[in-house]
Amino acid sequence: MNILDKIIQHKRTEVARRQEEVSVEMLRGRPLFGRKTLSLKEVLKDARKTGIIAEFKRRSPSKGVINDQVDVEDVTKKYTAAGASCLSVLTDETFFGGGDEDLRKARVNEIPILRKDFIIDEYQITEAKAIGADVILLIAACLTPEAVKRLAVFARGLGLEVLLEIHNEAELEHICEETELVGVNNRDLKTFTVDIQRSIDLSMKIPKGKTLIAESGISKIETILHMKNAGFTGFLIGENFMKEKDPGAAFGEFVSALKGN
Repeated sequence: MNILDKIIQHKRTEVARRQEEVSVEMLRGRPLFGRKTLSLKEVLKDARKTGIIAEFKRRSPSKGVINDQVDVEDVTKKYTAAGASCLSVLTDETFFGGGDEDLRKARVNEIPILRKDFIIDEYQITEAKAIGADVILLIAACLTPEAVKRLAVFARGLGLEVLLEIHNEAELEHICEETELVGVNNRDLKTFTVDIQRSIDLSMKIPKGKTLIAESGISKIETILHMKNAGFTGFLIGENFMKEKDPGAAFGEFVSALKGN
């Protein structure tokens, strides 16, 4: 069993437990559930912005602890002030050390927020809306095309945007009308190997009209510029900043260098 299989197996148990503890009605009654969501798709249309989705995560199965000494509100405020187009917040606790409270704290920022988790059920999408997310992630590697369509339709019904993550050509069939944001993860979630060329190779095979986002393994300005030329307007970067003592400051320096090119 690979790490992705282990995560999904655990997630099924976790979701069942959370449903017993907090009902859908209770989630819908929370203050943030009724807020008007912000559009990542619209933000990424603005060529004047960085296009960077700056991520907050404490650890990962492949790297272990990345940075568990920083405050989510402080880091995300610095990300926002330095020009992040969107925030990505890990809410998986068991494998990534995150939680819903991290996203709620990040909500002080008035830019789109992606709930980064392993979503397999509509309940998690309702949770995402209730904790202040604007965008959810659906991972093709752990969902059937039918499941992606069902969950994406449900999310759009709540006013949330959907980022579909793919890794290879076979997963192109998961793309549907409701998945307007398509991310290509350079990191294979089954082996955790990184291949930057993955995004470039798949970019020409993704249906026209989709907003393209490159994910993982991005650490150089040259990589972003190369991917922009290939049609990508979004760039999800986390570990490159989070591994630093002050992630927000590291992000600010990166943006300054990007603007200089």
